[in-house]
Amino acid sequence: MLLTGAPPAVAAAEEVGSATVVPLQVTGPPQDRLNLIILGDGYTAEEMQQFRDDVERHLNVQWSIEPFRSYRDYFNVYMIEVVSGVSGISCDPDDGNVRRDTPLKLQYAATCPADPNARGVTFGAGGQQALEQYVSMIPGVTAQNRQTLTIANTSTYGGIGGRNATTTGQAPQGPLVSPHELGHSLGGLQDEYPYSARNVPGGRHPDSEPSSIHHTRLTEEEMREQQAKWFRWLGEESLSGGTIGRYESGLTRSSNVWRPSEHSIMRWIGFHFDQVGRERMIERISGRRDVAQMTVHSTPTDQPVYAGDVLWVETMHPLYHELTVTWAVNGKPVKSTRNSRNFDLDEQHVRPGDTVTVTVSDDTEDVRDPAVADGGALAQTREWVIAEGAAPATPSPSAVEFTSSTATTHPVGGQDVVYVETTHPRDRVLDVTWAIDGKPLNVNRTRNSRNLDLGELKLKPGTYELTATVSDPAVPGSPTDTLTWTVDNVVPEVTYDLSDPVSSAPAKGSRAPHYEFKEWFEMGLEATDDQEGYVVIEFRLDGDGWFNYHGWPDAPEGTPYRFTPSGTVIKEIAYGNLGTGGLTKAPFEQFYPDFKPGYGDHTVEYRAIDAAGNISEPKKFTVTVNDTDGATPLPPGAIVVD
Repeated sequence: MLLTGAPPAVAAAEEVGSATVVPLQVTGPPQDRLNLIILGDGYTAEEMQQFRDDVERHLNVQWSIEPFRSYRDYFNVYMIEVVSGVSGISCDPDDGNVRRDTPLKLQYAATCPADPNARGVTFGAGGQQALEQYVSMIPGVTAQNRQTLTIANTSTYGGIGGRNATTTGQAPQGPLVSPHELGHSLGGLQDEYPYSARNVPGGRHPDSEPSSIHHTRLTEEEMREQQAKWFRWLGEESLSGGTIGRYESGLTRSSNVWRPSEHSIMRWIGFHFDQVGRERMIERISGRRDVAQMTVHSTPTDQPVYAGDVLWVETMHPLYHELTVTWAVNGKPVKSTRNSRNFDLDEQHVRPGDTVTVTVSDDTEDVRDPAVADGGALAQTREWVIAEGAAPATPSPSAVEFTSSTATTHPVGGQDVVYVETTHPRDRVLDVTWAIDGKPLNVNRTRNSRNLDLGELKLKPGTYELTATVSDPAVPGSPTDTLTWTVDNVVPEVTYDLSDPVSSAPAKGSRAPHYEFKEWFEMGLEATDDQEGYVVIEFRLDGDGWFNYHGWPDAPEGTPYRFTPSGTVIKEIAYGNLGTGGLTKAPFEQFYPDFKPGYGDHTVEYRAIDAAGNISEPKKFTVTVNDTDGATPLPPGAIVVD
């Protein structure tokens, strides 16, 4: 996402404690959306561009992770630029570890100095009250429909969850904290860590069954027999790597409790949600968290409708699929509507006294629980009984204009479903026509010209101009309204750079480039794109789940990612593990009897996701990491397993 909000007023930027609200994405009224509000703490007036850059990076990483990626238009996003008199936050173990007076009072500890491994960024005295004051600047936002994220101006890792979450601006892993924390505060998901204190096994879970939807003590057979927990997903390839099954540890316990996947985002940040987590997140996003009701607007159901009217509904708009709209008369589905958002009562021969219903549903394959799929968060019904007589005469011609649409302020991706909504004359449907580079598209045959699936057009790579025009068929030559988008149908490019190998072999035919290393190696990835905006890079090791490339934890920007046979410990977490169990591990897990160091052959795939959401086709290289029996030293912090 390219930040395109209005620039803040210059005068406001000079006063310490002042704040400017910048709407970044507003897709509907606050009461109909989840409202993500991003604030900054510890950014001086001179550092405000750094805050904007940090926000862009955080958002683009979030939008690269499902289901935020597909359901991004279910959110309004606001940025609040808060001017601090000092740079940084309090008790930062990597930045002086001193007290600083910042507007939101973010801190790593209540008393400085903080522990060197401190990672919880909390609000100090008066910080929560300041947060409420700043958020109150946005009309219509309430405690129920909002999620705040306050970004601390530091490169030190840290953050907390809850409905007022925090993270850090320039830490390599900073943008990965907020999607994990939204898993807690929005999805109600639990941590899947094997510990409470880092690198200290969390101990045995009690023998009782946990209430968490993604933790259990049941066997796979018992889950199937009882139709409990994630039985519908068992055996599926996990979206976060491996296979959905039963993996021991979670809920901060190291044994006697099991989770669905080896490593989802709720265990190690950098990976994606698995199917169990994604299903819950879709339910909570679509249902607007506690409301549990999907937003649908329609012809009013509390006012009379007549046989000459046209009924209408306006649905929510996932980015890569359309919601399903089904009309019925007296309980009998009307098959000819073909997912139209409009229903012409006269054309359908509806008479006074008939009952018309419309059902809007999200038929995504990412939801398998019927109770969720058929519940209010993903399905809504509206009903009208047709009144006797004729509709009152319209006093004046209806306005012909678009009332909402896919944002036009930044490019849309080549696979997006672009949407528009129009005004609604009582007795007719306005015409919407679409064109690519001035060439009209024949989309009216679907009877739902409010949506345009760009993926179905199979556009060649390139940049296009898309337009939509609304007109009134009953008044030829009347004023029209037009919207224009840039379509970015060019995928980003990724290049890699490796540490010096012992030997290498170039790509040949279908064989990927191959490199041989002694004991360990490093990988740098860099992305380029033809459009502006932060580009997200991902890689995966041996097909085991896409992982966000952010360089190296707690290291300067541009530091390459390091792979070692058993991982390298940074602040009590092992990263870059080539051995069994995945890239990121708790160090104590590397000494379990079933752990095997990762010497031998490996495949590394890599790809990028640009600001418009285009994903490049994965490319790959292969490596062989040889065991030298200690002849080649491992880098500092690397785990050595006998």
